[in-house]
Amino acid sequence: MDNNLSGAIPPFTKFPSKLTYLDLTANSLTGPMPRSVGNLSSLTTLYLGQNQLQGFIPDLGKLSGLQYLELSYNSLSGTVPPSIYNLSSLEFLGLANNNLRGALPSDMGNTLPNIQILMMPNNRFDGVIPTSLQNASRMTFIHLSNNSLTGVIPSFSSMPNLVYIMLYSNHLEAGDWTFFSSLANCTQLLKLNVGTNNLRGHLPANSIANLPKSLTTLALRSNNISGTIPLEIGNLSNLSMLYLDTNLFMGPIPPTLGQLHNLHVLSLSQNIFSGEIPPSIGSLDQLEELYLQDNQLSGSIPESLGSCHSLWALNLSCNTLGGSISGHVLGGLNQLSWLLDLSHNQLSGSVAPEVGSLLNLGSLNISHNNLTGRIPSTLGACVRLEALRVEGNLLQGSIPQSLANLKGIQVLDFSHNNLSGAIPQFLETFTSLQYLNMSFNNLEGPVPTGGVFGNTSGIFVQGNPHLCASVASEELPRCFASGSTKKHKFIIPLLIALSAIVALALILGVLNVWFKRRHKSSESIGHSYMELKRITYRDVNKATNSFSLANIIGSGQFGTVYKGWFDSDDGTVAVKVFKLNQHGALHSFIAECKALQHIRHRNLVKVITACSTYDQVGNEFRALVFEYMAKGSLENRLHNQCGDLSLGAILCISVDIATALEYLHNQCIPPVVHCDLKPSNILFDDDDTARVCDFGLARIIHGCSSGGQSGTTSIVGPRGSIGYIPPEYGMGSEISTEGDVYSYGIILLEMLTGKRPTHEEFSDGFTLHKYVDAALSRPRDILPPSPTSGTRDHHVNHIPNLQENKTYTLNDICVLQLLKLGLLCSAESPKDRPAMHDVCSEVFQVKEAFFSVDK
Repeated sequence: MDNNLSGAIPPFTKFPSKLTYLDLTANSLTGPMPRSVGNLSSLTTLYLGQNQLQGFIPDLGKLSGLQYLELSYNSLSGTVPPSIYNLSSLEFLGLANNNLRGALPSDMGNTLPNIQILMMPNNRFDGVIPTSLQNASRMTFIHLSNNSLTGVIPSFSSMPNLVYIMLYSNHLEAGDWTFFSSLANCTQLLKLNVGTNNLRGHLPANSIANLPKSLTTLALRSNNISGTIPLEIGNLSNLSMLYLDTNLFMGPIPPTLGQLHNLHVLSLSQNIFSGEIPPSIGSLDQLEELYLQDNQLSGSIPESLGSCHSLWALNLSCNTLGGSISGHVLGGLNQLSWLLDLSHNQLSGSVAPEVGSLLNLGSLNISHNNLTGRIPSTLGACVRLEALRVEGNLLQGSIPQSLANLKGIQVLDFSHNNLSGAIPQFLETFTSLQYLNMSFNNLEGPVPTGGVFGNTSGIFVQGNPHLCASVASEELPRCFASGSTKKHKFIIPLLIALSAIVALALILGVLNVWFKRRHKSSESIGHSYMELKRITYRDVNKATNSFSLANIIGSGQFGTVYKGWFDSDDGTVAVKVFKLNQHGALHSFIAECKALQHIRHRNLVKVITACSTYDQVGNEFRALVFEYMAKGSLENRLHNQCGDLSLGAILCISVDIATALEYLHNQCIPPVVHCDLKPSNILFDDDDTARVCDFGLARIIHGCSSGGQSGTTSIVGPRGSIGYIPPEYGMGSEISTEGDVYSYGIILLEMLTGKRPTHEEFSDGFTLHKYVDAALSRPRDILPPSPTSGTRDHHVNHIPNLQENKTYTLNDICVLQLLKLGLLCSAESPKDRPAMHDVCSEVFQVKEAFFSVDK
């Protein structure tokens, strides 16, 4: 074993016929398993794991004395030969991490009576776990995780020697929880992991009480288990890891958890727990990780948590915790080295200076609370910080100079506070800094130009009226030269004051109309994002020539879009008039207004103003006025114009869309999910820049993760358009940023292939994704001429996964990368899709490589 052997395994014909032991583990052997291995009838041990073997497993039926068979960590495929399940002397069967498929034989436990270790995870096995396995009474280790097994988990009562049960990441059910009760007989059991399955119902208290005291790991995460956690959980005195997160548990967290003095990891996040955090958790002096985020916990952070001196990760975010961040708690948690997340709560008061005792902390997030006072200068002592997020509070004063010590910081977010003073010059020296958000504060003076400030894509400073830049931009005015500073000393404050008065008057006027004319609905819309040009129904009627059919440029379920002209400097505009007689249209208007409230981006269609009033006969009237996009939609370019998009155009459009989504998902506070991304909602401005529009189905995510629950009003009808809706939405899953990633992937594949996802050939389970995936080794067969033609004809000798004996150009490489990215984004499972930040980075790199030929 481990001899750096490579190449194919030679036939076993020259091996001694009496060979009993063969170990070729951990080499680089390739090709298939020789069939002749089945003739070594004296073998008792065959180890071929951790190689690169491919193809089918040969018939091993003649190896009647085989006791140990290890084929794990290869690329073997097909079904397991039935003869292997009939090797009655087999004690160890290792088939993990291959591409094997098929069902487990129903009599498996009878034909393998001596089996002790069954290792078959990370394959594609389906069907049920055979109940006959109960007859394998010598079993100590069952590992069938990450397959596609279904049905009810069988009883384990006749397996008293069981030590490990690993069944996670399947589609298994609990039934009446008999399997749980049967574990009382498994007195040596150490680890039970049945997470990420379809377990439902309540945890039976008696079964919890009777679980073997030997148990050290209990993982039930990512199921649909409901009800309360039985108090008897405190009897499992040897537990070191308890994972109950991502279920439907409710009620209070049981105080008996404080009896688990050997606990190292406690994860109860993403449930519906309510009430206060039990102070008894503070007695868990060996606890290293505590996750309680995304629940409905209230009250204050218990002082006793400061006694958990071993904690290195603590996440209490996305609850309704109040009170202050206690200095006593912070002082006791000085071993925190990974994470402290208290964000999205109702914490108040100032940040205690004891935060500086967290010398080894990697990430601190106290954003979206009601914290006041100054940013503690003691934070400068936390020299290992990589992420610091304090946005969405009421912090004031200047940014402390002591933060200059945070040389390794990668993410800094000070946005949406009341911070003042200048942007510190030391930020220019932070070479690791990738994201800096200082927007919506009262910062003043010039924006630095060196270091990270040279990369405008990662810097956000909007919403600071007293900031200026060396070069004027849409967000910032140009700084005055030093000689003219005095001249403008009084003019600037005067202009700001006048602007504020005018803006306030307009806001009050709009709000007056809004509140007077709203019906009993209590929903309101903030207009701070608009330019607040007051327009009436009469203005809209005139601008659209009495809503002339000739002016219609688009129509959807909830609104009609008209081309229009106002008597102002706006020029041509697009006016979206909502069909309020259509059920759900008013919700769509409100959703679009909420989504557009604070967003501004070059790849989003800019909203000019809104109109919320009544028409001439007293009916409610709602309209939004947008910039007019003169060059049509992506839908039109793909399917209604002659000729396919060039690869260069596809790359530019892909980058524009990805940039817009990355902004919505990661830079908006709170994040925004578009929910209806499709080619007809991607428009082009005069410069041919792609812009995303139509936020009528958008959702604002108030949770902490991209997959968190939406906090917006429910919208009637489908959450997207057929062909672009992610499959999980059809099964009732919550809105998430992963849904937008799916839609982006489909659009990318559509641009490359020229085929709509709703094309008639895509039916009966055959999709655009599967169409591309099946042809990935011969992409030229599925692409229209344009994406593989052009001037980027630098040849490359070999490209993996493409047809052999052909020469490939830079175009081919870029197309292949985009196809793979589109497939990855449109993966069926949300957890398999990349985050938009990574998608954006990938498509930027492809574009850069493509256009670098011209440089």
